[in-house]
Amino acid sequence: MEDNNHESDQEISSLRAREEEIERRKMKVKEKVELQLSRAEEATRRLAHIWEELEVLTDPMRKEVANLRKRIDIVNRETKTLGQSCQKKEKEYKETLEAFNEKNKEKGQLVSTLKEMLAESERLRMKKLEELSKIIETSN
Repeated sequence: MEDNNHESDQEISSLRAREEEIERRKMKVKEKVELQLSRAEEATRRLAHIWEELEVLTDPMRKEVANLRKRIDIVNRETKTLGQSCQKKEKEYKETLEAFNEKNKEKGQLVSTLKEMLAESERLRMKKLEELSKIIETSN
C-alpha cells in the first residue's frame, strides 16, 4: 500500500509539475500576446496620428487648388473677351488699312493726272504765247 501511496504521490507530484509547466507556458504565451497587443495599440496610435496629419495636410491643399482653379477660370474668361476684342480691332485695322491704301492709290492717280494737265496747260499757254509773240512781231 505504501508503494501505491508512493506511486500516487509521485503521480500527483508529476501532475502538479505538468500543471505548473502548463501554467508557466500559458503565462509566457499571455505575456507574448500582451506584448503584441501593446505593439498593435502603439501602431494603431501611430497610424491614427498619421491619418490626422494627412487629413490636415490635404484640406488646405484642396482649398488652394480650388482657389487657383477659380482664378484660372476668371483669367480664361477675361482672355477670351480680350481675344475677341483684339480680333475685332485687327479686322477693323485691316479694313481701315485697305481703305487707306486705296485712297493713297487714288491720290497718286489724281496727282499724276494733275501733273499731266498742268504740263498740257503749260504747253498750250507756251504755244499761245509764241503765237501772240509772232503776231506782235509780224505786226511791227
